[in-house]
Amino acid sequence: MKLGILETGRPPRSLQPQFGDYPAMFRALLGESAYDYTTYQVFDGQWPQAPKACDAYLVTGAAAGVYDPLPWIPELKAFLVAAKGKVPLIGVCFGHQVMAEAFGGRVIKSPKGWGVGLHEYQVVHREPWLDGPDVIHVAASHQDQVVEPPPGARVIARSAFAPYGMLAYGDQPAISLQLHPEFARGYSEALLEGRRGEFYGEAAASEARKSLEAPDDSARIGGWFRRFLAG
Repeated sequence: MKLGILETGRPPRSLQPQFGDYPAMFRALLGESAYDYTTYQVFDGQWPQAPKACDAYLVTGAAAGVYDPLPWIPELKAFLVAAKGKVPLIGVCFGHQVMAEAFGGRVIKSPKGWGVGLHEYQVVHREPWLDGPDVIHVAASHQDQVVEPPPGARVIARSAFAPYGMLAYGDQPAISLQLHPEFARGYSEALLEGRRGEFYGEAAASEARKSLEAPDDSARIGGWFRRFLAG
């Protein structure tokens, strides 16, 4: 399978030498040899020639918000609409949000503030590609949230903080997740420390840092993504 990674942003420059970019994180999550990967830096105007240029697409996270006045964001929404029903789609964090907006939902900068550290989601709708218990623990790093899901989308997993944290689309093969299964623990810790005191206060940062010491379900989510792509 040829998997197109729609790269919508990059990690902080200081962390890239150690942790790489988002496509590298997703290749590690899914398996370096699992797919024929092609990366498109959509934030820099690189696009597939057509939706069927790849067999499926994964939309990465980004520092941008879906409401930011950047020319590539409406272009990405238009591409997702063009790809609807033609190829499977997966969105993570910003990818989750931009898919929701593209297909008729709504995203805002949440008044709840930042979600950081290891978050617990409850699985509320079982899908054929799901396995294991009905609770997942995965790293979060977001302030924006889906507040209105698109028509026909169903909630797969959620928390009180993020009620629309994982969606599946009833009218196309597409799923999306607000959490970051691609983040290794070391990267989550380094990102948190780099933003301590600027993006969030000392108490919130310390609590989030402590939460990252617990086991996470990132590998399990990688399995979900692989089974979903397998159809």
